[in-house]
Amino acid sequence: MASSVKAILDLKGRDVVTTGPNTTVAEAAAILSKKKIGAIVVVGMENKISGMFTERDLVHVIAKSGKDGLDQTLSSVMTSKVLRCNEQTSVNELMQLMTSKRFRHVPVEANGKLAGIISIGDVVKWIISAQTATIDQLTKYIYGE
Repeated sequence: MASSVKAILDLKGRDVVTTGPNTTVAEAAAILSKKKIGAIVVVGMENKISGMFTERDLVHVIAKSGKDGLDQTLSSVMTSKVLRCNEQTSVNELMQLMTSKRFRHVPVEANGKLAGIISIGDVVKWIISAQTATIDQLTKYIYGE
């Protein structure tokens, strides 16, 4: 089982919920709720990553500005320094980065453009699947199957 970001994307798909920097916090919150997701990638021209808006960002906006924060645009409240990876990034490397930097969602870039997104849940599922496959192979080997 290959253990790269590309392998995870090949399995889960490459669809990413995106929006523009002029989307309001209220509109972004509605998207998060409707799609049942924890993060939206904010893209600019030519599908290039401008930032991320997450549930955590939403909490910060409300805590700081109250209901007035809902009218702000994402460009003023999003996380603009976005941790990114590429398809060649190993699952172990990505897991270490996500854990040390405390990011639950990492966009995947290819040729400077958005190519997918990986969540910590995707990484955990991948690792469990890989461990299960290894256990199955070892069991078959031990029992001569």
